[in-house]
Amino acid sequence: MANTALTERRNPATQDIDLMDSYKIARTLNNEDKKVALAVEKTLPQIGQAIELIAQAFLQGGRLAYFGAGTSGRLGVLDASECWPTFGVEHGMVCGFIAGGDRALRFSVENSEDSSELGLKDLETFSPQPHDIVVGISAGGGPKYVLTILEEAQKRGCKTIGISSNPEAKLQKYSDIFINPIVGEEAITGSSRLKSGTAQKMILNMLSTGAMIRIGKTYENYMIDVRMMNEKLIDRGCRIVSEIAQIPYEDAKSYIEQSGRKVKTACVMAIKQCSKEDAETLLSEQNGILRKVIQK
Repeated sequence: MANTALTERRNPATQDIDLMDSYKIARTLNNEDKKVALAVEKTLPQIGQAIELIAQAFLQGGRLAYFGAGTSGRLGVLDASECWPTFGVEHGMVCGFIAGGDRALRFSVENSEDSSELGLKDLETFSPQPHDIVVGISAGGGPKYVLTILEEAQKRGCKTIGISSNPEAKLQKYSDIFINPIVGEEAITGSSRLKSGTAQKMILNMLSTGAMIRIGKTYENYMIDVRMMNEKLIDRGCRIVSEIAQIPYEDAKSYIEQSGRKVKTACVMAIKQCSKEDAETLLSEQNGILRKVIQK
């Protein structure tokens, strides 16, 4: 057992899970899930360091890229894809790659996680520069795909972050910051889409959200760079402007339209009683940080 990755060991609490009724199965899985947040909590110092590393990279024009295989890769692609609508960032600022390419998002692509060649190919597609951050995600921490990417990224001057549920993960060697939530054995032996996957989702949420907060993508806890692509999001934008600027909803809606559907610009127009052009100048002078514009 000493040479078996923690993510592959058998969980004594679930050995009779196949004899349980549906409610007991749900309760048992839930009990295992309760351990995840506590495990992640113990890694907060490393997560905080990673958030700051990513934020500073963004401020220097750098990008963030996630690489993983299977569940880990899918979670990286998911987090990356949600940054554009949530925070209004340009496409390509946050990228997600999965071993085996887009087909692997829906189907298993055999042996892709064991391919150094695929890793190098995907890294070349990302084309890392020294200001970029490369994140390798793997529950067990040993796929050649991820190891190759992290090692090569370091050679090219990138800072790297490794995320794994295995304290003996090989990717630790190639990670400037190693985030290692010890979630314990999976409820179903080896099924790292369970607790390990949940921990990865929580961590990726914190990395991207925390970095976006640090570079001014929120005002207080308002999501002020949201892209208003549908009625729900337009309504959200109007409500945000109404609440921040303390004006009626209909007035906020007017400012939203005048601003070109930009929440921050609309807020400055309303609060400073200025034109769209002047509002954008004020924001530019403060690196897009709305709180600084309002407080000035």
